[in-house]
Amino acid sequence: MASLTSMKNIGKNIAKKLSTVGINTSEELIEIGSKRAFKRMKEVYPKICSVYIYTLEGAITDTDYNKLPENTKKELKAYSDSLKFELH
Repeated sequence: MASLTSMKNIGKNIAKKLSTVGINTSEELIEIGSKRAFKRMKEVYPKICSVYIYTLEGAITDTDYNKLPENTKKELKAYSDSLKFELH
């Protein structure tokens, strides 16, 4: 099992937040996916911004988060925005 910090974009801070929501390995993050992982994080850390979901998607796809395709960023941003209403 690979550690979260072995993935692109994942530092100690994000790995700690992921661990808090029950995601402890890169395999678990890949299986859960960026949207579900972000939703879990948002429930515990409501102030995290959409950059986190880009970071998670980039980690899963082994892409620098700022180099994700624009259509992917738009889809993830829309999902992040939808959680603002769902979680409140």
